[in-house]
Amino acid sequence: MTTAAVLTDHERTAVQAYLRLLHTVRAGFDISAGPPGAARPPVVPPSVLAEADRALEAAGLTGNEEEFFRLLRGAGPHA
Repeated sequence: MTTAAVLTDHERTAVQAYLRLLHTVRAGFDISAGPPGAARPPVVPPSVLAEADRALEAAGLTGNEEEFFRLLRGAGPHA
């Protein structure tokens, strides 16, 4: 039996920001694939990165990836 983590508001915000960042990066890779020979690196808007950084910092998770990904696993289905 798997139990879901109970997240604080700051942790929930960090998880949501991470998921937005993840989806933005995935979309960037999809767009950059384009026609053969025209591959470009994915573009991630600085605001999306900044949002994730701020959310991680507010949750006290900056530099604590192990704890963050534990929370992410416990937060339920995503991707």
